[in-house]
Amino acid sequence: MPDILSALTTPPPRTVDPSRGTNQSGVKLYNERLILSLIRSHGSLSKTEIARRTGLSTQTSSVIMKQLENDGLLLKGTPIRGKVGQPSVPMSLNPEGAFSIGFKFGRRSADLVLMDFVGRVRQVLRETYAYPTPNELERFVRSGVAELTQNLDDQQTKRICGFGIAAPFEMWGWEDEVGAPHEVQEAWRSYDINSEVERLVPWPVHFCNDATAACAAELAFGNRAGYTNFLYIFFATLIGGGVVLNGSLYPGRAGYAGAFGSMLVPNLNEAGPASARSLIRSASIYILENMLKNEGQDPSILWRSPNDWSAVDATLEAWIEQATASVSVAIGSAISVIDFEAIVIDGAFPEAIRSAVVQRTREKFARMDLQGLAPADIVEGTIGSDARVLGAASLPLLAGFARDRDLLFHAAI
Repeated sequence: MPDILSALTTPPPRTVDPSRGTNQSGVKLYNERLILSLIRSHGSLSKTEIARRTGLSTQTSSVIMKQLENDGLLLKGTPIRGKVGQPSVPMSLNPEGAFSIGFKFGRRSADLVLMDFVGRVRQVLRETYAYPTPNELERFVRSGVAELTQNLDDQQTKRICGFGIAAPFEMWGWEDEVGAPHEVQEAWRSYDINSEVERLVPWPVHFCNDATAACAAELAFGNRAGYTNFLYIFFATLIGGGVVLNGSLYPGRAGYAGAFGSMLVPNLNEAGPASARSLIRSASIYILENMLKNEGQDPSILWRSPNDWSAVDATLEAWIEQATASVSVAIGSAISVIDFEAIVIDGAFPEAIRSAVVQRTREKFARMDLQGLAPADIVEGTIGSDARVLGAASLPLLAGFARDRDLLFHAAI
């Protein structure tokens, strides 16, 4: 899993004092996490391979891996024979080594998942609604956590390492777009999701923006082409995104990097003097919901049937044309600031719709004046609607087991 821990758990970047020293415990913990991260990335590695990749001595890597095995985090594989000397024994992550719970709470639906140490989803729960309320959040957490954990034995329950949350920042905003009553939207203004959930669960709680979590999931579990610098776009009720630089999630100064929906684009649907509006008001799924309402159709099909939108084909075609016209312009602006290798597009919609959105965006982008800009691939994401909740579930695993250079400087010498 890529080294995205610090970006997810501490949005504002910190400056490490270069004069600070470290101690032996910090080095040990860093090396343990480094080995776990390498094995996660490669599937399995022997002690010799770990030593070669890390620069640690074979004896040191052997001692650390033995301890990780004793802790239940690593499993021995079948020895590989046929070479000179002792057979090579590959070590892999133990799926039962740790568990995490991920919680995605959005403007139209909520999801809870139980994830094991190798990133496999053991169980998933989902609810939909017209708009979210704080009471709805708390009820779903209570009932969902009880359901997710009821079939775990005592040992598995003890190995739950945390509870990750992915939710929109400023839940009280965009009242007209979301369609929630004013008093409900205002209730979110004073509601601290992180601290309130901490009262409901017995584990450490980790929180990040939902689009950032989706980007983290693509980086950790998708990204088949191996891009190290890309802009991630996620179509949801309100469109959003994330930024990956040098193989790590980049949150920005205040955690708002990749707020793609707030980018200004030309107002293509209004006559008169030239004007601009945020991409949220041109390319979000709530726009499609409003189009369906205006035609007398029930928009709830979009979130109640996330894998089949065939019933709204005609309206959908018009929305795709409008959305991709605006997105292609926004992409041009983004790559003029950072020369991304790729633009990765995903969303809470069926795979066929994702493919159509990507293809139409490519076509419109190719017709733009791109002189002076580096070329960028426009590609499909790989996870879809589950990206946000999978990103949430990965937060506790990253916080507890991913490589973190700051561990070297957490304690004074």
